Amino acid sequence: MTSLVSQAVSVELGPQVPWPENVSFYQPYESDQILLPDCANCLAVKTFLHMNGLNFLVELRTNAEEMSPSGRVPFIQVGAFLISELDPIIAFVNTKGFNLSENLNEIQRSEMRAYMSLVENILVNAELYICWCEDTVYSQVTKKRHGSIHPWPLNHLLPWKRRQEIKSRMKSTGWGKKTMNDVCDEVITCCQALSERLDRQKFFFGEKPTELDALVFGHLYSILTTNLPVTRLAEIIRGYPNLAEFCRRIDETYYRESDFEEV
Repeated sequence: MTSLVSQAVSVELGPQVPWPENVSFYQPYESDQILLPDCANCLAVKTFLHMNGLNFLVELRTNAEEMSPSGRVPFIQVGAFLISELDPIIAFVNTKGFNLSENLNEIQRSEMRAYMSLVENILVNAELYICWCEDTVYSQVTKKRHGSIHPWPLNHLLPWKRRQEIKSRMKSTGWGKKTMNDVCDEVITCCQALSERLDRQKFFFGEKPTELDALVFGHLYSILTTNLPVTRLAEIIRGYPNLAEFCRRIDETYYRESDFEEV
């Protein structure tokens, strides 16, 4: 389905058409609605677009998830087309002549994709786990935020329903029986691999950013700055100084100067 959408968009808005000035970027409200996994996904896509120097207008919607063609956020609107999630958005941007990894050779591109898969398999699941499976975070944060836009009793029923769906998904990916300690061990493994790959470089593949840099920043920075009653994931990341400095550097370059105050 994703490839068919990308092909249709390419035909309608191919490389001969410049990046439109009226691209809209849709996401939930950050102050009282968005959850850590969605925040990370939205920040990764925003950062990717910024790294390409592309303009877009952020549109906040309480029902952004329902508006998305895939049921997930973020998504962008380009003319009559809606394109959701990082990979399809990367594919579309590439059709416009923007390619962050164009200078990498095939071995480096394969390595980049492997690290992106590592992030998606570990950090994404860890974010889902802590928001939906960790009881304290679910009761104090997730339930309230996910139900905030709905009246009673939907504000109780819908978070419960989504929690069951997430738990079923976690079970299917082998994360269903993990404890918080197990999740932390997985995150340590991921951060160790990322830290070793980054080493003392500015970006993961040298002096220029790639899609991997946008993805890693979106997830690490969101974990570091999201205020949760359980902070073990953020503490793990802070244990890798070069990853924390990487996040600070990306933030200063593409957003603003950051002191890593929790929000």
